[in-house]
Amino acid sequence: MAFTKSAFDLSKCARPNILSLQPYRCARDDYKDDGTNILLDANENAYGPSLNLQTNGPVHQTRVNGTEASTMPDIKLLLGLNRYPDPHQIELKQLLCSLRNDHTHTPKALRPENLFVGVGSDEAIDAILRCFCVPGRDKILTCPPTYGMYAVSAQVNDLEVVKVPLDASKAFSLQPEAINKTLALDPHIKIVYVCSPGNPTANLISKSAIQKILEHPTWNGVVVVDEAYIDFASESSSLANWVTEWPNLIVLQTLSKAFGLAGIRLGTAFTSPEIAALLNNLKAPYNISTITSAIACQAMQPESLEVMRSSRSKIVKQRERMLAELPKIPGIGRFLGGAESNFLLVEILDKPRNSGGKPNNETALAVYEGLAENKGVVVRFRGKEPGCHGCLRITVGTEDEVDKFLEEIQIVLKGAYMGKLDMSNGKEDAKAANDIVA
Repeated sequence: MAFTKSAFDLSKCARPNILSLQPYRCARDDYKDDGTNILLDANENAYGPSLNLQTNGPVHQTRVNGTEASTMPDIKLLLGLNRYPDPHQIELKQLLCSLRNDHTHTPKALRPENLFVGVGSDEAIDAILRCFCVPGRDKILTCPPTYGMYAVSAQVNDLEVVKVPLDASKAFSLQPEAINKTLALDPHIKIVYVCSPGNPTANLISKSAIQKILEHPTWNGVVVVDEAYIDFASESSSLANWVTEWPNLIVLQTLSKAFGLAGIRLGTAFTSPEIAALLNNLKAPYNISTITSAIACQAMQPESLEVMRSSRSKIVKQRERMLAELPKIPGIGRFLGGAESNFLLVEILDKPRNSGGKPNNETALAVYEGLAENKGVVVRFRGKEPGCHGCLRITVGTEDEVDKFLEEIQIVLKGAYMGKLDMSNGKEDAKAANDIVA
């Protein structure tokens, strides 16, 4: 067929903010899961799904609101895939509420009306922006260093990002006074995103600091607390139940981390019934698949929760081991932030500590690349983030993976100091490595 001339010009037809969008770069863009690499870069649960799977016997059943429902995909469920999934997910929402109704912060109880469930937390992040912000006019506020998808979603929605950094001199604590001052000066800031525990900082943000923002005397906006890693923090740290006390608080969670279910893409937003209704109204009608819902329901069962807690205990044990063993390695500097997650943020020095070594991005990038390309151990370079100069973010793996990591990083660091690693990587290499979002 002969080409027909068209007046179409993509550069003028597409939205300018989309044309200039820096694409989402995730952990697998650089190093693939080929079965040989040790992947300590995406903060996944290396112990696998937190499911009480049975090779024989009946599918587990659960009773929710008097109704018996299957909680694992069986042949009957698979044969029902010709039908659209439940658009409301009431059973799943009730199970999620039961998990978080610990009443630490309030005697009130979460109900299904308090929930929005989406395709990972990322759908909720985007839905909140579309719910509250007018493109080209409104803004969001973030506290770097933080999760990169807030800014990516903001650019997709043509929203400006205002930044009030975490206080790196105080273990990356939130600065509520500075945030409140910024909010008072700009009514177009509609949303404040707070990551707790932080990514890449692994520190828990204090409830009192968040409360100061919620109590702002003039600002009419929403505070979003992203708790993707909350199950690795101390017990009763989650603020999910607290949304029953605040009309403008949203708490995000996910099954991708402690529950080891990144592959099903299930995220939650706990909030007031009024906000939850708006988010549910604007979502696609069948955003959660039947199989995703069934697996998520199974993950909420007592037997599966025990699997999750067992895996979490193993991860915490290896986290404590890394905290103890890494400082013994020449060239490892301080741990920055906290240790309330399944990863640690650590400085890489330009020479051994006892020789006066200082945090150094060139060395950190060389170690990151040397580990991945020569040793098959993939971590994450974070040296371009505010307050993270010379830092790597290292996911806590299994005992065998931590064995391998501790062995190989010593070898790679020694090679770096002996000039056996390429230290000539420029700013573009560092930026590319740092821009990966996960």
